[in-house]
Amino acid sequence: MTTELLIVACACVTVVAFLYSSVGHAGASGYIAAMTLLGFAPAQIKPTALVLNILVASLGALQFWRAGHFSWRLFWPFAVLSVPCAFLGGYLNLPLPVFKIVVGLVLLYSAVRFFIDPRDVTELRTPPLPASLGSGAALGLLSGLTGVGGGIFLTPLVLLMGWARIKTAAAVSAMFILANSVAGLSGNISATRQFPTFAISLAACALMGGLAGSWLGSRRFSPVIIKRMLSVVLTIAGLKLILG
Repeated sequence: MTTELLIVACACVTVVAFLYSSVGHAGASGYIAAMTLLGFAPAQIKPTALVLNILVASLGALQFWRAGHFSWRLFWPFAVLSVPCAFLGGYLNLPLPVFKIVVGLVLLYSAVRFFIDPRDVTELRTPPLPASLGSGAALGLLSGLTGVGGGIFLTPLVLLMGWARIKTAAAVSAMFILANSVAGLSGNISATRQFPTFAISLAACALMGGLAGSWLGSRRFSPVIIKRMLSVVLTIAGLKLILG
C-alpha cells in the first residue's frame, strides 16, 4: 500500500467514524464503501471494517451509557441471539445480491422518513419479546454476513416501531454493534486465519473521529440533529448495499 493511499484512507475513516459515532453507530458501511472505492482487496475489507467497528462502538457505547441513555431492558432481547448469529455470519461468505438490494431500499426509505420528520418519539411502546429475539437473530446474521455491526439496521427498526427515543436507540445500537462486531470478527478470523496489518493505522484515525462524534452525539447534539445525521448515515449505508 502506498503512503498516499493510506493517507486518503485515514482521512475517510476519520470522517466516517465522526459521523456515524454521533448517532450511536460505528461506521462499518462507510468504511467498507471507502475501502472498496480505494481498491482494497475484498478479503481485507471485512475484518478491517469489523476492527474499526469494535473500537468506535466501544467509544459510543461508553459515551452514551455515561450520559444516561442506555437501556439494558431494551438491549438484551435483541443481543442474546444476535451474537451467535453474527459469529455464524462472519464465518460464512455467501453471495447476497438480491437480499442486500432489498435491505438497502429499506434503509433509504428510513433515511427519507427520518429526514422529513426528525422529531423524537413521543409515545413509547414495549417491544414484544418474540419480536426482539427474532429480529435480533436476523440482524446478527446479516451483520456478520455483510461485515457491519447491525446497528445500522437496529436503529431504524427501534425508532420506526416507537420502541425507544433517539438517544436511547443510539446507546442500545452502539452496544449491539460492539457485541456483534466482536462475534463477527471472531468468526471471520476463525475462517480465514488472516488479519490485515494496515488496519492499525486506520484504527488510530477511527478512535479520533469516534471519540469526538460520540461525545457530541451523547451530550451536545439535539435529537433533531441526530435524526438528520442518522438519515445521512442510512443513505450512505443503503447506497453501499445496493451498489455493492
